[in-house]
Amino acid sequence: MAQTTRMILFSIFLTAMTGRLLAHEVGETGPVDQPRLETAGQELKLWYRQPPDKWDAALPIGNGHVGAMVFGTVRQERIALNHTRLWREKKLKDLHSPMVAHHLPEIRRLFFDGKIIEASNAAIEKLGVQDVKLVDPFQPAGDLFIRFTGHDDVADYRRQLDLSTGIARVSYVHGGVSYVREFFVSRTDDVLVARVTADRPGSINGHVELSRIDDPECSLTRWSRGNRIGFDGEFVEGVRFATAAMVLCKGGQLRRVKETFRIDVDKCDELLVVLSLATEKETDDAVSFCRSRLDAVGDTASYSALSQSHVSAHRRLFDRVALSLGGESKSEVPTDQRLRRLRAGEADSELLALYFQYGRYLLMSSSRKGGAPANLQGIWNEKLEPPWSADFHHDCNVQMNYWPAETTNLSQCAEPLFDYVESMLPAARQAAKNLYGCRGIYITLTGDPAAKCVKSSGRWSEWTGAAAWLAQHFWWRWEFTGDRDFLGHRAYPLYKELGLFYEDYLVKDPRKDSPHFGKMVPVPSYSPENHFIGGVKPVSLCIAATMDLELIHEVFTNLLEASKVLDVEHDQRHKWQDILDNIPPLQIGKHRQLQEWLEDYEEAEVNHRHISHLYALFPGDQITIENDPDLIRAASVTLKRRRAEGGTKWPGAECWYAACWARLHDGDRAHELLLGNLTDGDLINDNLISVIWGQHFQLDGNFAAAGLVAEMLLQSHGGVIKLLPALPCAWPNGHVRGLRGRGGFEVDIAWQKGRLTKATIRSAIGNNCTLRTKVPLTVSSKGKSIPTKKIAAEVFEFDSEAGGIYELRRAADEDIPP
Repeated sequence: MAQTTRMILFSIFLTAMTGRLLAHEVGETGPVDQPRLETAGQELKLWYRQPPDKWDAALPIGNGHVGAMVFGTVRQERIALNHTRLWREKKLKDLHSPMVAHHLPEIRRLFFDGKIIEASNAAIEKLGVQDVKLVDPFQPAGDLFIRFTGHDDVADYRRQLDLSTGIARVSYVHGGVSYVREFFVSRTDDVLVARVTADRPGSINGHVELSRIDDPECSLTRWSRGNRIGFDGEFVEGVRFATAAMVLCKGGQLRRVKETFRIDVDKCDELLVVLSLATEKETDDAVSFCRSRLDAVGDTASYSALSQSHVSAHRRLFDRVALSLGGESKSEVPTDQRLRRLRAGEADSELLALYFQYGRYLLMSSSRKGGAPANLQGIWNEKLEPPWSADFHHDCNVQMNYWPAETTNLSQCAEPLFDYVESMLPAARQAAKNLYGCRGIYITLTGDPAAKCVKSSGRWSEWTGAAAWLAQHFWWRWEFTGDRDFLGHRAYPLYKELGLFYEDYLVKDPRKDSPHFGKMVPVPSYSPENHFIGGVKPVSLCIAATMDLELIHEVFTNLLEASKVLDVEHDQRHKWQDILDNIPPLQIGKHRQLQEWLEDYEEAEVNHRHISHLYALFPGDQITIENDPDLIRAASVTLKRRRAEGGTKWPGAECWYAACWARLHDGDRAHELLLGNLTDGDLINDNLISVIWGQHFQLDGNFAAAGLVAEMLLQSHGGVIKLLPALPCAWPNGHVRGLRGRGGFEVDIAWQKGRLTKATIRSAIGNNCTLRTKVPLTVSSKGKSIPTKKIAAEVFEFDSEAGGIYELRRAADEDIPP
């Protein structure tokens, strides 16, 4: 009955949606300017009194296409450059999935006969899994150096990154002269801009130079001409890229030294460097493209005009959301010192607010339409062979990168992910056919922008759920925006391909002695990235891992809903419903945990970092606290068992655990894990960038943290909005503006002493607004009371109009206790 009620509510929510886009979804220049919500004097800046001691502690800037790390060292400024499209393609040639589907029936027979090891090894050996790594690495583009003459002893050093403007700044005093350097990657002109100023005329001396890390597989052709320098790069396989810099100065003079590829700067008052970077992926001629960008800026370029244009565009995105967690502002304390104080036990809730906004900033800076999706390192990398090639891991990492896209009002930042998935479809169809004899699509565990869909991670590759998990983000776009065109032309076609794959891949369980006899099960299957006692390592193949069943449930649930909304393919619904009705239900095991596999195997690693089988709780919504009490208790047991032996040393996993606690309405546990990401020195650098296992720069932790905070303050799955569902005791007072809820709603919330005081809901597309609340609320718009309708215990709804603004307050006499 509870399941039926939930589906009715969700169906009402979906069918009410229209094809109108949210006003600010039209683009980055849409009408989204709003007054900024000042946050108790908090400045959204990271700042330091010393330069970084390593590359991944520098300050990241970017516009989604071009990324850079700003070091701020005194005698030599290094700006490490990246481009979203600069990937090797040395492993691309002649790659395809072999035709091996004929082995599948025998492998399945072995699984059903209980020969798990033999069946698993046969799958790994015969189903096209290759032990050769076939994912190409993301590459550094080069370095811009600005070297200064005689800058040794300095005073009043400060290095900072202003998240609200996207501008990095370095300042200090040398020889009685105050120097300031400013850096940004323009969102409007698509160039990197660097400016150096001094408060005494003629004080800037040094030179500007471009270079790249030594790389025997990449040839560089350097050039210099007038006030411009650059180089053209080409890898041995033919991938080409280029960079060009234009140097301008006020006062003094520029001098290009013969037979060098640098520009000297003598006695300048102000130095301006404008740099363009391109690859052959966005243009046929990267060299001409770079030069044309500089021509468009021109030799009379004004830093003021360039920065104003950039900041305006940047803030149209960034300022959509503002957050204060009610703590004392400590912006006068350097960020690294704030981290150390936090680790020593000093409260600093506004540092967590800064951390939240940093995740949004990093997504804005590394994911923009026309580029590749944010990879394991976002858009920043200095190594020829970065960890895991800085690839796209499809078994949670790339999805985790986009957890905050819809909820924190950065919807269009997900466009590169959609484009990437769609670019894989031709190869994914061929892979499904060749590897499994199935229609539809199969996407591999890992990938790169070449979209090869070839199994390239050894036995890890024998997982079929990647495409379904990636599709969830298409569904979220529809849920949050109500964009009917997107649903009809992008999300629904993708889900139809998934449906075709599972229609062919699922088989009936033939084991007459099994409680699952006759059920539709995926075989082989596994739970990323885990193994059980009695299975092969490091990942154990089996019959019907729980996560696969949850993904299949989500695929066919969404297919049915989309078909109803679009009023298409009525004849397919019975088939899809039949599959839903005949997959095994979720199981509760001997420890009262949610089973990770169809069989109650003993976990080989109880505190494994992944909680793939809790997908149905988060980021999915098959399990809800209101409707599934037994499964909710089992999920709680699972979370506690997994953490019984300590943390994961992976910030992204910590946030996944925390998001599950948020779905269980346990804000204190969620806060504890979020706080742990900042207090454990092995999980974060001083520049607040996530580190996995104390070694590798990896940004999914930053992105997931932003999504987590949003989930603690606002939930909207199942078509019902919840205000402050997982508010921790550590945040008794605060306010947030601009979070997004499903159904086309934008929400502001204020609270005091741990209780809601007021909320504002802006309706973009005019859906009915359904809320769950334990306290009586009144609704008004333009000073007039809006009638509400109770539709279930603690659930009420009201009608909204497109563009309407609705004020929610506690009912009379519902005062905040002292």
